[in-house]
Amino acid sequence: MDKLLIRGGTALRGEVAISGAKNAALPILCASLLAAEPLYLSNLPQLRDVSTMLRLLEQMGVEVVCHAPDMVSLNSRGLHNPLAPYDMVKTMRASILVLGPLLARHGEARVSLPGGCAIGARPVEQHIKGLQAMGAEVNVEHGYIHACCAADKGRLQGACIVTDMVTVTGTENLMMAAVLAEGETIIENAAREPEVVDLADCLISMGAQISGAGTDKIRIRGVERLHGARHSIMADRIETGTYLCAAAATGGEVRLTRTSAAYLDAVVDKLLDAGCDIVTERDAIRLKAPARLKAVSVRTSPYPAFPTDMQAQFMAINCVAEGSAVIRETIFENRFMHAVELIRLGADIRIDANNAMVTGVERLDGATVMATDLRASASLVIAGLVAQGETVIDRIYHLDRGYEKIEEKLRQLGARVERIR
Repeated sequence: MDKLLIRGGTALRGEVAISGAKNAALPILCASLLAAEPLYLSNLPQLRDVSTMLRLLEQMGVEVVCHAPDMVSLNSRGLHNPLAPYDMVKTMRASILVLGPLLARHGEARVSLPGGCAIGARPVEQHIKGLQAMGAEVNVEHGYIHACCAADKGRLQGACIVTDMVTVTGTENLMMAAVLAEGETIIENAAREPEVVDLADCLISMGAQISGAGTDKIRIRGVERLHGARHSIMADRIETGTYLCAAAATGGEVRLTRTSAAYLDAVVDKLLDAGCDIVTERDAIRLKAPARLKAVSVRTSPYPAFPTDMQAQFMAINCVAEGSAVIRETIFENRFMHAVELIRLGADIRIDANNAMVTGVERLDGATVMATDLRASASLVIAGLVAQGETVIDRIYHLDRGYEKIEEKLRQLGARVERIR
């Protein structure tokens, strides 16, 4: 497995472009299953999860053509195999997002229960309950979800769906299923994340009738068919936040382009509290770090509150900040695994259930650490950039799932980083 070698102690300075959002790209790729005409996508990030999704769609019969590194067209006119096998989806939880589109367009789907990061239980019951409310017959057997439309209906039926919990992928799956359903579907307690809005914008450009995306109540009026379209993937707000944290922790000054602070209010507010100077532009963000950060407490919650995907990065910057802070994780029950690795670098962290007390230290020291999930990997990179000496991060395939060319971008900002193959 590849490793990342970081020689820390250098402040990040300069300018770097942010890639398209992984968490927007994956559902939008699945949206191509809903129409028999090409969907052209731009600003597509070059990530392992994206490559896996493209291979998955190809084996279903989708024609995939890459026009540029970040541009692709998908044509599902020849869709013939509504199967998502375990071997292809075991590392990527987003594979569940083919379930709704396949059921809506093909009338049947067989999808392996997905894998992904080991950060806690992320059940698919909300997806299944919603599809059943729309008239689908769903069985889970031998590790697969087998779903089909009721024989007497032939297509899904509109329904009022109230999810028991806020679920991003659940909202996206049900929204994609509903666009071809007969009648109106209402999703209550819907996820409000910007990536849900980006998917809705793409579906609307394909002819879907959707209102309320970005609120907790989404209305979808089903149509007979969708058509082809062009769509540009939104900027990755988590990648943006990660580079802001890296610059803040190292005492640097950076300008991030092709991104926006519009979806990062909670993160920007915390960085301001930590003492950073931040200037927002239309398509860029500037950050200048103080001589030493102030510790800031965070509590993760669904959007628009502080995102769980930024929790690990803030734990890393608190490790070298002045004072103590409490980090409370309310979304996933097993998302503090990076704390043990940060302690190996000299961090002062105490864990109590879903709370972490972090007391800043004067310095971290390089060591060999192991990534346990995607965002944990990012926290170790930030800590390695700050630590004195060399830090080696093992199992960085997690990073490759969510950060495009991270070592190249960090080198653009002056970091001493190299990949060991």
